[in-house]
Amino acid sequence: MILFVYLFIAAALVGVDQLTKYWAVIYLKDQPNIQIWPNVFELEYRENTGAAFSLFRDHVWLLSIVSAVILAAIVVTVVRIKLPNIRWVRIAALLIVAGGAGNLIDRVFRGYVVDFISVKLIDFPVFNVADCFVCIGAFVLLIYVIFIYREPAKTDTNA
Repeated sequence: MILFVYLFIAAALVGVDQLTKYWAVIYLKDQPNIQIWPNVFELEYRENTGAAFSLFRDHVWLLSIVSAVILAAIVVTVVRIKLPNIRWVRIAALLIVAGGAGNLIDRVFRGYVVDFISVKLIDFPVFNVADCFVCIGAFVLLIYVIFIYREPAKTDTNA
């Protein structure tokens, strides 16, 4: 039952991502940037045919296949693993899968990923809501591994 709740939440997050990208296409494409906080934060339409930081530009189908395989592996792994405090791993996986699926949908149906969030203060690459989900999920997983997860005590079988 809990797996269906996680899948429902992931689907809702994909919906939020796709809705924001739809909004970006309608209101930002071929329009001047919208300054939210001048010289700090803007909404700027971009079409990214690559992965993070435009790596592997114009290899959309390769990126789509690799993304689909990775997403499937994450889902299968999370369903099968038995760890203490598994909730944190599932939350991290939910965010990573939702973000990856959102960008995969763009690659498959548009041939590029719609990016529109621009942080000018640090000259960071333009990104989208799905990218935020992936980064937050990776951060949650990192926190889990560093601060929460503990190796089970090993029993001595030679005694």
